[in-house]
Amino acid sequence: MAAAVLAGVLATGCGPSATPGGDDAGRGTPTAPPTPKGPVRIVESLAPDGTTVRVGSPAAKTVVTVYEDLRCPVCEEFETQGGAGALRGMVRSGEVRVEYTLASFLDARLGGHGSERAANALRAALDAGRFAEYHDVLYAHQPEESVDGYTDAYLLKLAGQVKGLRGKEFDAAVKGMKYRGFVTASERAFDTSGATGTPTMKVNGRIVDDWLAGGLFDAGMLPTVIRTMAED
Repeated sequence: MAAAVLAGVLATGCGPSATPGGDDAGRGTPTAPPTPKGPVRIVESLAPDGTTVRVGSPAAKTVVTVYEDLRCPVCEEFETQGGAGALRGMVRSGEVRVEYTLASFLDARLGGHGSERAANALRAALDAGRFAEYHDVLYAHQPEESVDGYTDAYLLKLAGQVKGLRGKEFDAAVKGMKYRGFVTASERAFDTSGATGTPTMKVNGRIVDDWLAGGLFDAGMLPTVIRTMAED
């Protein structure tokens, strides 16, 4: 059963040589993540490497690295229907910290600059302490992969859904591609990471084992996947 789920994931993942989209059947209905007890302040920061966005407690013993391209429909599935909800719950509880590397290879493959513009806008949102909120909004309203839909106007419109994000500095950063260097460096970091497509997850620096990879799309399984990898 695990092998069958994994085969589906590999067949539909986004990558430089992967086929866009795919059959989403058979992944099941995710279960809601546990609600953490008490308020937890989510810390956001840019790692010293200049390409990794950290979300969660600096004291977390488990670090989950997520590689995503904002135009990738399988990343959208992971974020809105799969295990990402459970992952966010683990961040809120302080059990893990998530580190995002934003790829943009789909622009070269499909044409346009939507992945680059979205990554640039997310870097600008980090300055305002709103990366995680804006990241979730972008995936909740992701345009079709084949459409270069992350325009400046659309990115700014979606930013209006995040309290405290819109403003002179953020708007100028989006319109002027202020963080173009970050976008280029992040794609380079993805290229040298060992990840062959998106979404890819590492736990404490190790890519999730093949036999566990299907759990990325199951909110009930993902915490077990992460804890199993962390214990090895």
